[in-house]
Amino acid sequence: MKAIIVGGGIGGLTTALMLHARGIKVELYEQADTIRELGVGINTLPHAIAELAELGLLDDLDRVAIRTHELIYANRFGQEVWREKRGTHAGFPVPQFSIHRGRLQGVIHAAVLDRLGPASIRTGCRLGAFESDEGGVTARFFDRENRYVCQARGDVLIAADGIHSAVRTKLFPDEGPPSWNGRILWRGAADWPVFLDGDSMVIAGGMSAKLVVYPIAEGSAPDRRLTNWAIVAAVGNAGPPPRREDWSRHARREEMEPFIEKFAIPHVDARALIEATTDVWEYPMCDRDALPRWSHGRVTLLGDAAHPMYPVGSNGASQAILDARCLADRLASSEHPAHALAAYEAERLPLTAAIVQSNRSGGPEGVIDAVEELAPEGFREIEAVLPYAEREAIVRGYARRAGFTPEQVGRAA
Repeated sequence: MKAIIVGGGIGGLTTALMLHARGIKVELYEQADTIRELGVGINTLPHAIAELAELGLLDDLDRVAIRTHELIYANRFGQEVWREKRGTHAGFPVPQFSIHRGRLQGVIHAAVLDRLGPASIRTGCRLGAFESDEGGVTARFFDRENRYVCQARGDVLIAADGIHSAVRTKLFPDEGPPSWNGRILWRGAADWPVFLDGDSMVIAGGMSAKLVVYPIAEGSAPDRRLTNWAIVAAVGNAGPPPRREDWSRHARREEMEPFIEKFAIPHVDARALIEATTDVWEYPMCDRDALPRWSHGRVTLLGDAAHPMYPVGSNGASQAILDARCLADRLASSEHPAHALAAYEAERLPLTAAIVQSNRSGGPEGVIDAVEELAPEGFREIEAVLPYAEREAIVRGYARRAGFTPEQVGRAA
């Protein structure tokens, strides 16, 4: 069997490794001239790290990431709403990693080059057309000037080409642009003094205005970390996004400025951290409604091409990795590729659709919204505002839906 993968992001590269591990030939095509390490910080959850560990990448990830120790949810005044251990500290068999998105992609990319060989990846190849038939699928690729580059033939075509997926657009031409919820996400990272235990993550504020701070790599000295921050704030009405979603878009700092003073967390001087950041990026908070199907003949969708979701609950990249494992298993065990794609879709589509929907209401971070709605000016005792059992139901309920409770990850491992 031979698979054609469109897209050289985290989802596409992980799929290539998964398929190769099962003896399936892979050709990966990326429209950019090079596979660049874009973005800033993300968290990759234990259910996804377990899959990368099985691929032998745990040591490589440890060299470029931080093993997240604890997570703190707080209101905008910095009052603690929820605190819990994460990863191995919480009983998982593998860690949660706080990591630069580009470095995560770089680790997986390096493994693909090493195991599949450089010839397995073709850059500067934009998918222009594809045709599926009884015997396989044919894809034609073009460069940025729309000049024909090459043609590929395989048993399946896997579209891992992101929220603006060319394959999804061809399969669902009337879908329209992604949906924007009126909020902008600003992000950056700077070398910064350690806060708390040096491996902690703080999320302060609800969906209308939120500050996130966590370390993603070692810093310039033992008492410093490369520290990621993000601000999410409502700036407009829901509808079409104001600017194209792009992890490499530089922010307009003046648009972010009014929101910095909304937060007063005791652990970090947020304004000083942001002002120390050289490059600030922006991203409209966008997703798409769940599709009725992902697979058409020998063609299917994966990752953000299949289920783009708000970056809430640390699940975007993690779900793409889980997609890759499921699809690889089905292709390796099914008698016909079309049966494999149908089984993959039946397993993954309803699970990811539920996460997309949950993320729209804040996911596990919805516990902050619940507290801020009841006590908008802060509180003296959190138990008097929202009892532990109700807070736990929000946070743990999301973990169960997304498949990353310690029990679920332990069973999968």
